[in-house]
Amino acid sequence: MKKLSILLLLLVLCVATLFAQAPEKFTYQAVVRNASNQLVANAPVGVRVSILQGGVNGMMVYMETHTAVTNANGLVTLQIGGGTVQQGVFAGIDWANGPFFLKTETDPAGGSNYTVTSTQQMLSVPYALYAKEAGNVPQSVGELTNDANYITLTNPLVLAPSTTMPITLPRRILQDY
Repeated sequence: MKKLSILLLLLVLCVATLFAQAPEKFTYQAVVRNASNQLVANAPVGVRVSILQGGVNGMMVYMETHTAVTNANGLVTLQIGGGTVQQGVFAGIDWANGPFFLKTETDPAGGSNYTVTSTQQMLSVPYALYAKEAGNVPQSVGELTNDANYITLTNPLVLAPSTTMPITLPRRILQDY
């Protein structure tokens, strides 16, 4: 029974890790106005989104469309990477080969007659600035030694300039497998 409980706990942790991955999309918001400069409030709008590589007139690496409804303030919220794909693969974009630009085309009437166009450079967001440090993770976490009753991790990762955290596991835990 103990073995089964540990096995189920490990399975749950593995599944939770799979679902904890970063989503392959990002949020975009815009206020939509019609040709008379009036807010398009509580109405469907059509939006085509393109990601361009290299510049404002760069190569299109991805395109998708959305039909969304604005709120009372004319605000529309989209999840780019979650629309109807027209060209490219969002997960296949090589973000390291930028710069990238976001081109949006909008039909305030809700169809696909896109009349309002805007193109802006995509800039870093806090998550991306944090993630760039992932390349600085050490390749080795230490050495495992097998003592009589314990497995010990020596020379573990450095957590602070002069602080380490040795980890010792009772050998008995591993023998249950």
